[in-house]
Amino acid sequence: MAVRTATPTTGWLTRGKDGRLTAYAPAAGGFTRWTEVRPGGPEWTGPEHFAVPGLDPYLSIARSAEGYVYLTGVRRREVETPDGHKRTETDIVYATQFQPGRSLTPWRSIGTPYGQDWDRAAQVGPPTIVVDSAGPHVFVRNAGGGVCGRRQDARGIWGPWADLKGSHVLETLSAAATAEGRVELLATASEYVLRWRQEEPGGPLRRVLNTPAKPLAGSTSVPVGDGRVAHYWRSAADSALHTQCADAPTGAGSEAGAEAPVPAALGSLATGGTGPVAVLHTTLDDRPCVVLAQRAASGLPAVAAHPADEAVPAGAAWSETGETCAGTPALALDAHDRVVVAAIGADGALRVARQEPGAGLSLGEWRRV
Repeated sequence: MAVRTATPTTGWLTRGKDGRLTAYAPAAGGFTRWTEVRPGGPEWTGPEHFAVPGLDPYLSIARSAEGYVYLTGVRRREVETPDGHKRTETDIVYATQFQPGRSLTPWRSIGTPYGQDWDRAAQVGPPTIVVDSAGPHVFVRNAGGGVCGRRQDARGIWGPWADLKGSHVLETLSAAATAEGRVELLATASEYVLRWRQEEPGGPLRRVLNTPAKPLAGSTSVPVGDGRVAHYWRSAADSALHTQCADAPTGAGSEAGAEAPVPAALGSLATGGTGPVAVLHTTLDDRPCVVLAQRAASGLPAVAAHPADEAVPAGAAWSETGETCAGTPALALDAHDRVVVAAIGADGALRVARQEPGAGLSLGEWRRV
């Protein structure tokens, strides 16, 4: 079965508990997976196709501190009703991969915020998954344009869907957890960027002040050290890439539902790219840095880096590389802590480039897997 050449998320390249990298791509009727043969490469197995009937061609992927990988998506199934009619039932499903190269658990449903109201269930947006100190959270744009979330506790029990409010939210969300296990969530909306955050690991998600903006759909959230999470999105006017990073919490949050003022640096990095940007926090030349990868206007992957201690990055010099890609590139550190850039080519094949020894961010030749 052909690989679907659209990867609308950026977290589709992950490092497992044994150090091997795995890449995932949506495919017709399921998804495709490639896995490093040994930690650090260069050989890979795959592509392996996994059938998931009814799964939309979209995956949100998150890794736990233990190295477990969670995949989630939307499943739509046509069923026959007792009176002989047909209807489409929509639910959010997830599966877990405990070790690289191994089979996943069965796909399990966590429903939608609307139970058996199938008309409204069909209107939920693609899910976003993130793992905090207790377990996974799943968030969706709901049928009313706000945000709903559901979380699993340390016992593996899913709580009820919670209404996190918000309005005019665009299709996809992004979320990240800090090393301490504290989650931040971002949603782009028609006139604002909306944010939620846990003031402490395992605590409730609370709204913080909106950022006035006119963003495109599609954002990225990543931990950048010191208990902080950085968020990235594009302007609808010119596709300029913006970044925002708030100070880490210092105490208890505000009452549920209230908007708490949280200082946040806001900067602009680039124009000329498309889709969400992949972001990786690492060390270059003994200095903490943020590495970025995007699909340039030319269709080629493009990479850049800036110091992580720049509260408002002054900019980034992008270098195009490789061949035309479909969807958004991905970034990860391999078993030797080398930066790895991955992209799905126009032919549906995986292509990978690794950081070369020496100063700065220099990539070696691209390899077709």
